[in-house]
Amino acid sequence: MGFYDDRVLPYVIDKVCSTGQIMKLRSQIVPQAQGEVLEVGMGSGINLQFYDPLRVTRVYGLEPSHGMRRKARHNVSKSPVPLTWLDLPGEEVPLDDDSVDTVLLTFTLCTIPDWEKALKQIRRVLRPAGTLLFLEHGTAPDESVLRWQNRLTPCWKHLAGGCHLNRSIPDLLEHAGFQIKSMEQDYVPKTPSFAGYVYRGTAIGMT
Repeated sequence: MGFYDDRVLPYVIDKVCSTGQIMKLRSQIVPQAQGEVLEVGMGSGINLQFYDPLRVTRVYGLEPSHGMRRKARHNVSKSPVPLTWLDLPGEEVPLDDDSVDTVLLTFTLCTIPDWEKALKQIRRVLRPAGTLLFLEHGTAPDESVLRWQNRLTPCWKHLAGGCHLNRSIPDLLEHAGFQIKSMEQDYVPKTPSFAGYVYRGTAIGMT
């Protein structure tokens, strides 16, 4: 990992992903987590403040970036819930089958190289009655915006830690065997439209 990825990118991502409008969305989705939680792509620990300690017993934070885990120290020190770091990418989840009650994905699916393998791992560790919570940006419904997303993604992903602007989140989840139970989608105010179309909701593994 180079200097940019290890030292610069964690601060950029933390700043971009913690704007007022984004934090408002996080505060709505994260408190729904309960029991044993796997957060994939924990990053700088922005979500920790929103976990309900009366509902959550432990959070497993999957984060392969040393720079991100270093950036997270301050948030971890104030965490209201116990945290265990898992130093592996989303495609490798070192937990037993049917071992977590909730999986949380916030602005993560856009960056995982092999999203299909990662979602299969998530299905494996999620208990049959468990819930996948997601807050992800992806393809916009407006053709003009989507064209820009497709044009920008090849360059954008090299600057933004592998972030793809043009992934259809509902399609990815359904392809991997999840059933979406609830979902809202819209542009985030005061955010560039090419990066600001957000999907948020809940899903379960189909039997």
